[in-house]
Formats: sequence, C-alpha cells, structure tokens
Amino acid sequence: MTYYLAVDIGASSGRHILGYIENDKLVLEEVYRFENRLNTENGQLTWEHDRLAQEVINGIACCKKIGKLPKTVAIDTWGVDYVLLDADEKEILPVVGYRDSRTDGVPEKVYDVIPAEKLYAKTGIARNNFNTIFQLYCDKQSGKLDNAKHFLMMPEYLSWRLTGRMANEYTNATTGGLVNAETKQWDTDILAALGIDPSIFLPLSTPGTPIGEFSEAVQAEVGFNATVICAPSHDTASAVAAIPLTDDSMYISSGTWSLVGVENAVAVTTEEARACNFTNEGGVEYRFRFLKNIMGMWLFQNIRKNLNKKYTYDEMMEMAMASDFTGIVDCNHPSFVAPEDMIEAIRTVLGRPELPLGDVLECVYQSLALSYKNAADELERLTGKKVNAIQIVGGGSADKYLNRLTGEVSGRKVFTGLKEGTATGNLLSQIMYDKNWDLATCRELVRRSFEIKEVK
Repeated sequence: MTYYLAVDIGASSGRHILGYIENDKLVLEEVYRFENRLNTENGQLTWEHDRLAQEVINGIACCKKIGKLPKTVAIDTWGVDYVLLDADEKEILPVVGYRDSRTDGVPEKVYDVIPAEKLYAKTGIARNNFNTIFQLYCDKQSGKLDNAKHFLMMPEYLSWRLTGRMANEYTNATTGGLVNAETKQWDTDILAALGIDPSIFLPLSTPGTPIGEFSEAVQAEVGFNATVICAPSHDTASAVAAIPLTDDSMYISSGTWSLVGVENAVAVTTEEARACNFTNEGGVEYRFRFLKNIMGMWLFQNIRKNLNKKYTYDEMMEMAMASDFTGIVDCNHPSFVAPEDMIEAIRTVLGRPELPLGDVLECVYQSLALSYKNAADELERLTGKKVNAIQIVGGGSADKYLNRLTGEVSGRKVFTGLKEGTATGNLLSQIMYDKNWDLATCRELVRRSFEIKEVK
C-alpha cells in the first residue's frame, strides 16, 4: 500500500491525515491533531513557529508508530503569513500573525507608491490589511527587513524545518499581492517600487514539485524517510483542487474564513472586480480561484470561546433555529476581526446591547447566508457565468442549518459531502506527483470516493 501524508494546519488547529487508494477510491485516516493559536508578545499577535514545527514532526512520528509510512508528505496552512531568515538561516523574530493590527493604515501608504487600481491590475489580489505586501512594507519601515536574506511562507518554512531545503510555492505566494497574474512569478516592479530586495525570494514552484527528503535529524526523530513536496500550500487552494466543480457551480470553502468563488482559466482584474473586493488567487495547473473572503466560522468560534465552551456548536445551532430575529450585520465588519468579546461586538454593531444569545446566533446565520447569496450574484455579474449550484466543503459544511439557509436565501442548489476538502486536495497533489495524473483525473477519484449530496 502506498501512503501519502497531508499536514493541514489552520489558524486554530492542525491535522495529519494519511491517504491511500483502495478499491479505486481515496481513503482518509487522521493520525494526529494539535491546537494552533496566536499569542500576544510585546503587544503583537505572533505564531509559535517552533512549536508548530515540532507538532509537524510529532504527527509524522505517529505514522511510524502505526506502521503506515508515507511515501510523500506535503504541508498546507492559512495564507499570507511568513518567516524571515537572516544570512545564518536564523529566524528574524517575532513571526507576526495576520490578525495583528500593525498593518492598520498601511495599505494607504503603499497606494501612495503604487495606486490601488494599478496594483490590482497587476496582481488581481483584493485589498486585505493583512496581505503579505502590507506586512512586508511594515517590516521595511521598521527595519526588520534589513537583515533578511530568505523569505519563506509558513508552509514552506515548516517544509524547510523538515528538509533543510527552501522553496516558495505558487498558490500561497499569490495570496499576498506580490505575484504578477500574467507572468505568475514575483512582480519585481512592485518589489522595486516598495524598496524590497527581490533576492530574498525564490522562483515559484508549482504544486507537486519535490522540495527534498527528511533531514538526517528528522529521520532520526521520526524513524523513517520520505519526500516532502509542495502541496497547493494555501489551504483554500488545496480545498478547491479537491472539489469536483462543474461549469455552473461555485464553491464555499467553509472554515475560519468562508472563501466563496469560482474557478477561472484567466484572472479577472477589472475595476468592477476590484470594487467588489474579489481576489484572483493561484490554483493547481495555474487555474485562478476568483473569490471573496467572508468571515465565516470565526464568528461562531469566538462566540463559543466567549461562552467558555459552555455549549456545543450543535446546541448553538439549535438556539439560533429557535429564534425569529431578522437583524443582519456585515460579516466582514472591522469590529469582528479580533474582538475581545464577539457577542458584544455583534450587539454593538446591531445597536442592540441587550440582544439575547439565541438572537445573536440567528443574526450570524442569516448574515452569512445572505453574504453567500450576494457573492453568488456578484460572481455571475463579474464573470458572465451562471451559478446554479453551490458546493460547500470544509469543516463548516457540517453545519446543516447554515447549509439549508444558504440554499433558501440564495435560491440555488447546495451540495455537501467533502468535509475534508483541504486535506483531500493536499493528498491529490501528492498523487499527481507520484502517478503523474492531471487534476481532472484526480477530481474523478474524488467523485468515486465521497458521497456528495444535495442539501434538502
């Protein structure tokens, strides 16, 4: 049996999922899970980069314990964040997380150098304060870039910790606003205009490119050797790669963020697309994920945290279903980015300080469903495609109430069944490498392997 290992790390947790093909179907097996979190360090939100690297190794070691050794390993994570290394290959700390407020007001400073319209026309990437371009500009202004000799986005940093070999991967690099949508490489004109040294970046590797084998130290720790390859290392790129899309369907990759979009052969870089805040992120086989970021399960995750996890997600869903509240909020309101109390933030935005919890939850459900409907309408207008169906993947696809509301509010068919979309897409990239398959062949494997059903 040939095994492949997907290391899939989100903003709140990470999983190691083995995949193998049996009876012409892809079988998944979770072997390890760990928590991820942002810490506050000297007033900044930072990632525990050393602990993340160790957790990756711990999960790989579990494969040895159960006697299922993967031939290949690939890592995907959230987008935009990175680690800088100096000439001695030491981390330049801290490793700041994308939710940190250091980039507040920075886009306007960048736009003084490169107008927003020009930047979007070159990269196709929508404005988000946390984009890599704005984070790097902060590092340039603070002097943090002065000693930087290497730039590794988070998945490739973790792969480097496994192999000692460096790479920059295409799909994740595109999330940050520094990759030219036409050349599909780093845009050196943008880097020059912002005074960022282009030598810290490596040529972009595509998913399925081998990075290297485990270092001797890692082999000694985990008890075997394997080849680390580039996944579609942005988690949404992996998720979308796994979805058996049709010409009239859009996707929602439903996790901490809801990524709502379609797959295109070319980037849509019109001024109207920019005004609607749609982004063109790179995908497998140089397809473009034309999508909008909507704050998704983050809202429910924080509500539950504020309640000290008193209720399960299912219990929160039942409370919402018992409410007849009709208030709506903008799911991407700045107040919801990193609030101390999400419940109070929603009440404040609504202007309803005494709103009961069930009504707060129903507000989130209705607001998310409406945001999906609006995004689908915008996608039709911007691309000329007809969106008749919505394919929901990821952890959020388990929320039956949100799935039903999405269909009712949008007036479109909704399909679910591919819960582990990100890990599946990661594994598919390894299968493409190992078997020399194309994406269409891999998506046929997905259709055979998982029961994708219409939500009724």
